[in-house]
Amino acid sequence: MGGSRRFSVHLALGGGAVADLLLWKNWYRSVAFLVGSTALWFLFEIAGYNILSFISNVLLLLVVILFCWAKSASLLNRPLPPLPNLEVSEETVVKAADEMRVWVNSALSIAHDISIGRNLRLFCQVAMGLWFISYIGSFFNFLTFVYIGVILSLSLPVLYDKYQNPIDDKLSVAYNIARVQYRKFDDKILRKIPWPSNKEKKTQ
Repeated sequence: MGGSRRFSVHLALGGGAVADLLLWKNWYRSVAFLVGSTALWFLFEIAGYNILSFISNVLLLLVVILFCWAKSASLLNRPLPPLPNLEVSEETVVKAADEMRVWVNSALSIAHDISIGRNLRLFCQVAMGLWFISYIGSFFNFLTFVYIGVILSLSLPVLYDKYQNPIDDKLSVAYNIARVQYRKFDDKILRKIPWPSNKEKKTQ
């Protein structure tokens, strides 16, 4: 019974290299990503290093290494640096544009429902969500917030994949409680607020 309720977290995350990274399928890459993220967070947040200076110094060091490598290769008849084709393909741009278009259209649809459709419930949900993000963000700066997101992305998916059934049971109970509380809030407050409907607006 319990096993039939499971679904593939790996496929839900895309089933590619990113899913392997988040689920620790490729252990070395996951460790490298975690160590690299921690090092960057420590460098910028704790040590106080400036991100613009860091990027400039890294690029300067890379350019110097490549230039010296190319010069020494020509003098010693050695192969040139094995650089890949440094250009963005049209297919990559189209995929990125499609993904961005989906997110932008979703945001515009929500904005339309709130402003034109006067969807009070959606407005309350968005307002509460933005307030919650603002409240959480008041405790951390942006870099620390991103680092916490990295830590959660490397821990929550693998934990859910391992303990999926008991987590689903707990989430189901929490969802039912939240739905009951939201219905009480909706009946006591939202339904009592006078809000003109679209039909009333058209008849005016």
